[in-house]
Amino acid sequence: MSVSGIIFANTHDNNVSELTRMRSMGSVPFGCRYRLIDFALSNMVNSGITDIRVIINKNYRSLIDHLGSGKDWDLARRTGGLSILPPFITSYDTASDMLFHTRLEALKGIVSALAHVKTDYVVLSECDIICNIDLSEVVAYHEKNGADVTVVTKETFFEGNAKNADIVICDDNDNITDILASPKNIFGVHNLLTNIIVINTEYLRSCVADAIAHDYSSFTKDVLLRNVGKANIKMYNYKGVFKNIYKLEEYYACNMDLITNREFRDALFGVKDRPILTKVRNSPPTRYIDGCNVKNSLIADGCTIEGYVENSILFRGARIGKNTVIKNSILYQDTYTGDNVLLNSVIADKNTVIRDGVMLSGHPTFPFYIEKGKMI
Repeated sequence: MSVSGIIFANTHDNNVSELTRMRSMGSVPFGCRYRLIDFALSNMVNSGITDIRVIINKNYRSLIDHLGSGKDWDLARRTGGLSILPPFITSYDTASDMLFHTRLEALKGIVSALAHVKTDYVVLSECDIICNIDLSEVVAYHEKNGADVTVVTKETFFEGNAKNADIVICDDNDNITDILASPKNIFGVHNLLTNIIVINTEYLRSCVADAIAHDYSSFTKDVLLRNVGKANIKMYNYKGVFKNIYKLEEYYACNMDLITNREFRDALFGVKDRPILTKVRNSPPTRYIDGCNVKNSLIADGCTIEGYVENSILFRGARIGKNTVIKNSILYQDTYTGDNVLLNSVIADKNTVIRDGVMLSGHPTFPFYIEKGKMI
């Protein structure tokens, strides 16, 4: 049994368009030192998958800088390892030809690369998901059942419209019988499609070839749903902690859960033999200046703190000025706050500057966002 991995770095950029204007979904920062792609990469590497392809489309400079050669995930290898697949553009293509919007369109764009995949199975994963899952168990379940496709689901409570969510319906033997795309007026506990999928390599190639021939674009509707009852499509119910990033408010809440919910934090970062790996940076320790006060916060290396920080997340190189109060906020790398600043429920992107005396406040359900490189 051999397994490869494919990660889609851009297909859900519109979920948090504020954060992805100049970066891909995969390179969105999380938890004071990580990027969202770290979860997909670490889940694969921790499960013994060391042949991984990352499909990129646009705004990928930050992601390429983060991934590098893949050595931080033990993927700098002579065979297999990490491969980055940018758009393939010929001299007669137009600008729109290089853009994909769905997983299936992305797979159609790398059909020549798929022809060189030599493993038995492929694990597909998005970058808008946060979990720590043992994919080797999913692959073993897939192989045991002789499935063509196995989709990972998570039991989730819905109350109203399930926007941007796909609901999986199955029989008593976990055979998928239907998939509901963004259903309205849905209530109670249902199986949410997590967008983690194990598929036989040959079957994936045939599905992509069929999609090219018929101009299909949706993996869920045109591959999974069209083949319900024809192919052996199984459901694997994941019991661990799982979060989807559908919008900025959910991204903010998920970061805040790292501070307020120890069970959630330990389920992600405290699992034995399954660490979440990321790029290692050599930064000096954070400086806590006399008179500062820090409570219940996550602080990365290289910060300088002179003021008051509570229930907040500070990325590498953030600087907090004198008499400045930071509450319930997320400050990205190299954010600079002057003196006598007040921030509450704020997301400050990379290299932002908040000048002396500025007061900004959002709300947990509507955080105030400051664009990258802005001065206020």
